[in-house]
Formats: sequence, C-alpha cells, structure tokens
Amino acid sequence: MSRLSRVTETGIQHVVVGRVGRWLRVLRDDLRTTGADPLPPSVWVRWLPHGLLWLAAFGITLGAVAQLGDQGSLQSTGAFVIGLAQGGAVVLAMWRPIPAWWLSLVATVVGAVAVHGELGGPAGGFTWPWTPAGIIAHLLVLLLLTLRVRTRVAMEALALTVLATYVLQGLWGGPDYTPTGVIAVILSGIVVLLGAALRGRREARAQLVEQTSLTAEERARRTLLEERSRIARELHDVVAHHMSVISIQAQVAPHLVENPSDELKENLEGIRENALEALTELRRVLGVLRSEHPDTPDPVGAPGTDTGTAPHTPQPTLDRLDALVENTRAAGLTVRVEVQGTRGQLPQGVELSAYRIVQEALSNVLRHAPGATAVVRLVHHKHGVDVRVTNSPPTGRVPLSRGAGHGLLGMRERAAMLGGTLRAGPAPEGGFEVAAYLPTSPPWAEAPVVGSASASAPDPSPDPKDGTV
Repeated sequence: MSRLSRVTETGIQHVVVGRVGRWLRVLRDDLRTTGADPLPPSVWVRWLPHGLLWLAAFGITLGAVAQLGDQGSLQSTGAFVIGLAQGGAVVLAMWRPIPAWWLSLVATVVGAVAVHGELGGPAGGFTWPWTPAGIIAHLLVLLLLTLRVRTRVAMEALALTVLATYVLQGLWGGPDYTPTGVIAVILSGIVVLLGAALRGRREARAQLVEQTSLTAEERARRTLLEERSRIARELHDVVAHHMSVISIQAQVAPHLVENPSDELKENLEGIRENALEALTELRRVLGVLRSEHPDTPDPVGAPGTDTGTAPHTPQPTLDRLDALVENTRAAGLTVRVEVQGTRGQLPQGVELSAYRIVQEALSNVLRHAPGATAVVRLVHHKHGVDVRVTNSPPTGRVPLSRGAGHGLLGMRERAAMLGGTLRAGPAPEGGFEVAAYLPTSPPWAEAPVVGSASASAPDPSPDPKDGTV
C-alpha cells in the first residue's frame, strides 16, 4: 500500500470517528436530562388525561407483575420491581418525559435479561423481549415524550429503542420464546410519527393565533392612520384658507396706510412671501393626501349614504346641520335637534369636527339601531361646544356589524385633535350615546362645570373607565 493510500485511509477514519463522536455528544446532550416538562395546566387537560394515565399505569403494573411472575417464572420481588418501574414510567412521563423513557427502556431490558435464563424451561413460549405490558408502557411514554420535545430528540429515543430491541432479539435471542421485537418497533415508530404530527399541529395553531393577533393590531393601526389622513385632508383646506387670507391682507395692507414706510412695506412683503410659501407647501401635502384616495367623495349627504360631492367641495359647518338632519329623516330616522346657549364665532376646525361627529353618530344609529329615535343636542359654552347624539333602544332586528370601527375611531381622533374629549357607550336610560366636548379656547382656559347631561359639557379630562379619548 502506498503512502498516499495510507494517508487517505487515515483521513477517512478521522472523519468517520469525528462524525460519530459528534453524534454521540448530541445524543448525550439531548437524552441526558432530568428537566421538568409538565403537561399544559388546562382544566380539561389537568384532570381527564392525567386520570387516564394514572389508571393505565396501575393496569400496566398489575399486568407486568402477573406476566413476569406467572409466565416468566420470576420471583415476586423482582417481578414487582420491574412492573412498578414500567407503570411508574408512565406516571413520570407526565412531568419528566426523558427520564421516564430511560426508566421504561431500562426496565424492559432488565426484565428481558432476567427472563432469558428461563426461556428454554419454565418460561418457554414467553413473549420476549417485550412483554405486552411493557409495550403499552413504552408506547405511552414515547407519545408523551414526542408531544413535548423536539422531533430530533424523539427520533433519537426511537433509534435507541430499536437498537436495544435488535441487540436483545437479533443478536442475543433465546431457545424458546414468542418474539415481540418487530411489533414493538413498528408500533413505536407509529407513535412517534403521531406525536410529531400532533405537536406540529399544536405549534401551527399557536403560530396562527399569534399571527391573527398581529394582523388585528396591524389592522387597527392602519385604520387609525386612515382616519388621521382623512381628517388631515379636511383640515388642510381650513388651514389653506387662513393662509390665503393672510397673504391677501399682507398685500392690501400697504394701500390702506398713507405714505407707508419702507420698513413696513418690507415686513408686509415678507409676511406675504412666507404665507405664499407656506400655502404652496400645504397644497403639495394636500395633493399627496388626496392622491392616495382620488375617488373618495366628501360625504356631505345623508348619513350612511355615498351621495357626496367632489373632494374639492367646501368643508361643511354647523350651518348645514339642518340639511343633514332633513336628509337623515328622509332615510327613515326620527331625529330631534336641541340647541342651548348662544352660538359665537366658532373656529372652522371646531365647526367641521362638530358636524362630522353628528354625521357619523347619526350614521351609526341608522346602521345599528333600526327603529330607534335620535336626539342631537348642541350646548354652546364660553370656551367650547358640547355635542351629544343619543338614540333610544332599537325596535327592529339589529344587523350584524361587519365594519372596521372607523366611525368611533374617527370621532375620537377629531376630539383629541382639538384637545377635547369624547365618550361613546350605553346611555343611562337605554340605547347609545355619543358625547363630545370641543374647546374653542386654548387648553389652559377654564373648562365649564360638569352638570346635567342635557345642559353641560363633559369633563375635558380623559376618563379611561368609559373610553374617553
């Protein structure tokens, strides 16, 4: 043999020995553990399967003791210890599956070795090397192990079971016995495959639940962003109007003063240029927002309908509330309007938000409370306006809601944007109520005193108990 051949053969031997060594180390790490791995603490799982396993363990112990003592001609003490070990392995597998597998395998090997000397005599025809009770115990242990460990560990346990069976029956054998190794190996393989399939199904269901939760969170986040985008598109028109007015006033102001100074002209020109630049940027942003929803109409028609106009229609105010109520009545809803207090000059953002809240609340009554009557209350205060829409309990069948919750979310966003509050929930006398307070003054201004539901504004401070934003 040449030197090159000897070197090649030595290298192959090193590779094979290295791989076998690594596999043995992995096997040692996987199966040399006594860590606890209890079954899930569900009420149903806690009592029924555990009770059945305890009952099976008791039967396995009695059956193994009888088989080893009567048919295997073992002494009662030895038969009892082996049978108790096989039954105890089933109980132990509920908490520590790998030690239980070792206990079951060792008990089977010890029992087979103890009976081997009697196979040609009193134990002739004995089911060897696996007794029926031992097969049942080992199958239960393998199933409990496969359900809670990785598939690789379960396959390693199955491989060692097959190896032990082959050594006992295939290499050692005996003079007179009924072989059970093949059936034990086949059933063990089936049990491991079944347990791996059940464990994979359980993991897939857990991943599906997690993915469903993430999808719901993402849907809620997307809904929130869509509502904020829609509100921003509306408010951009209001801001653009004010910027246009500032630009025009800065351009006209020098003509209203006799002999204006150069400094005044320069400052006014700077104001006008800044206003025009801001107006240009606002129109660009507005164009981007509208380009994302080019076909979205401005829902100024009746609640629950799509009879809106083009998105460039002027934004509605409380002056159009009567038309909104008439359209709602035409849709079949009985609506009563109550206005208290003196209406002052409201900011356009407050006017728009109040109108939209009433519109969306009436739409919800039409969709979710058939046959109910609605009351719209507007209470004007010194520093804000109280908007309440209350409906009576429905008299018809309530249809199943398939919406994504945009309505209440949009109303809360509008109120929060203005520094106000909104409560939506069951009314004290039945039905449903939407109550919003929209401030018209800075947040540090004095808020109205909370009084009755019909004549006062809600507390502007958030209340987490009733869903206030």
